[in-house]
Amino acid sequence: MQNKYVLRTPSINIFEKPRKNSNISSQIIYGESFKILGLNKEYFKIKCLYDGYTGFIKKIKKFNYFKPTHKINVLKSRIYLGRKKKRTNKFLPLASKIEILDREKSFIMFEKDKWLRSKEICILSKKNKNYSKIFKYFLNCKYKWGGKTFDGIDCSALLQIFFNLNNEYFPRDTVNQVEVKKGVLLKKKFQKGDIIFWKGHVAMCINSKNLIHAYGPRKKVVIMPIKKTISLIKKTAKLDVKKIIRI
Repeated sequence: MQNKYVLRTPSINIFEKPRKNSNISSQIIYGESFKILGLNKEYFKIKCLYDGYTGFIKKIKKFNYFKPTHKINVLKSRIYLGRKKKRTNKFLPLASKIEILDREKSFIMFEKDKWLRSKEICILSKKNKNYSKIFKYFLNCKYKWGGKTFDGIDCSALLQIFFNLNNEYFPRDTVNQVEVKKGVLLKKKFQKGDIIFWKGHVAMCINSKNLIHAYGPRKKVVIMPIKKTISLIKKTAKLDVKKIIRI
C-alpha cells in the first residue's frame, strides 16, 4: 500500500474511533498529507504527516498524491467551476495547500475545471508572522471541538494554524503544546504574543490587555480581557493558569 497521500477535498473529520457515533478529535484540510495505517470496515486509520496526529477517517476517494506549490492565505477561498468561473458555495480553508495547473486573468486552476482567485493564495515558502491578524481571521467563527476551519475551530487549532502557515511544526493538542517551550507560571504584566495555557485550553494575547481564543462557553472565537478571562475560567471551570509561554 502506498504510504503517502494528500487530501483533495476541503476538509474531513478525524474520529477517535472507527464508528459512526465516535467523537471528532481533529480534521484534515485540503492538501494535507497523511499515511494510511490500516482499514477498519468503512474507515481508514491514518496518521497526519505534519503533526503525527492519528485517528480514523471515513473511506474517501479523493486523496491521490500531488506536490503542493501554493497555499490559501485567507480565511476561506471560494471555488469556481469551469471556464466561465461559475460561483459555488464551496471553499478551501486557510492553510490549504494546492498545486497550480493553469492561470487565467485573476484566477488559478487547482484541479480540472476548479478555480480560485489568485489574490487569495501565495507560495508555500511565504511566511506571515502577523499572528494577531491570522488569529483575527477566525473572530466570531463558531467553536467546534476538533475543528480547524472557518466552519468551526477549537482553541488549540487556532494556535496551531499560525505555525502551520509559517511552515513550522506545532502539536495539535494543548497537552502537547504546553510542553513545546519553556515558560512561567504567573505574570503581573502581559504582552502581545503571550500564550496562556490552562488544563485543556489555550488563549493568545493580542496586546497587553486582551486575548483571543476559541471559547467553548461563548461558542465562538472571541476577544476578551486577559485578567477577567483568567478570573472567569478559575471561577467557572476551577482551573488555574498552567503555563505562559511566548509565541
